[in-house]
Amino acid sequence: RDSSTSRGLGDVYKAVEIEATEELDLETEFRNHDNWDSLTKLSLIAVLDDEFDIIIEDDKLETLNTFKDLLEFISNK
Repeated sequence: RDSSTSRGLGDVYKAVEIEATEELDLETEFRNHDNWDSLTKLSLIAVLDDEFDIIIEDDKLETLNTFKDLLEFISNK
């Protein structure tokens, strides 16, 4: 993973309101996090656009559940 992806992942964690001190791994399901709601979803869409120049459709975002899913989606763009 390059440094821009690592930096961008930090922004993704912030967007879904996950603290750096929380135990995370690639299988963590961000949708099951206590802070996940429609505003968090919009924040994630904004981060993908701002940090990775990726526009994601709502129906595509609905298919992503874990941080691994997000990384694979970002890597394939």
